[in-house]
Amino acid sequence: MSKRRKKHDHDEHIDESWLIPYADLLTLLLALFIVLYSMSSIDAKKFQALSEVFNDVFTKGTGILEYPSPVNQDDAVTLEEEDQQEGNEERDQEYDQAADMQELKTIQEKIDTYIAENDLGDMLESSLSDEGLLLLIRDNVLFSSGSDQVRNEDLGIANEISRLLEINPPRNIIISGHTDNVPIGNADFESNWELSVMRAINFMKILLANDNLDPQWFSAKGFGEHQPVAPNTTEQGKAQNRRVEILIMPRKQGDGSGGSPPGN
Repeated sequence: MSKRRKKHDHDEHIDESWLIPYADLLTLLLALFIVLYSMSSIDAKKFQALSEVFNDVFTKGTGILEYPSPVNQDDAVTLEEEDQQEGNEERDQEYDQAADMQELKTIQEKIDTYIAENDLGDMLESSLSDEGLLLLIRDNVLFSSGSDQVRNEDLGIANEISRLLEINPPRNIIISGHTDNVPIGNADFESNWELSVMRAINFMKILLANDNLDPQWFSAKGFGEHQPVAPNTTEQGKAQNRRVEILIMPRKQGDGSGGSPPGN
């Protein structure tokens, strides 16, 4: 006769392992609230003291590691003022240059009016650039071949040009002589260089006979055949290279010159 086995009921056990991390989380939250509360309880004096400490560390470089502040506050202000001053100077310079070019353009218009009214377009020519206002005079307007003396019949043109150069306040004016590459064929000059220099000087003397022009603002140069504006291979090109140029300079150039007489 078999024995009946007695059944034993087993109670199911609930897994409670989640309680440990949950308790840890509650502990962390409690600690966080305590810290936040303590921070909110700092009075004004403590907060100001803490602020000064951080400010001292980040601006003066004091603390465990001694290091200078990258930019001193006074230096930063000075640099900002210098940048602003440079910007103002650049704007002033641009304004002065624009006004200067407008004044030169007004002078050019007077010269062009004289050229047109006297039908001298084949003899005189003006051009305006950053270097200044240039008046080109063909040498056959003023000089005979091989001569450095202005012809009597052309003195009227020279005198009229001198009146066009009455500028107030005055500007630096350079008179330059140029020739073609044909060797000089007389005993008065050893080279085209000398001929070009003397033509520039003698023409300048006639201009300065005008008492309204100040000689200290004038200078003369001679370049011979070394600055041609056209090839010397044709008669037309040679004629273009034989010339006298009057350069009316800007009051201020890129290097700061031009605002005072030569040599000053």
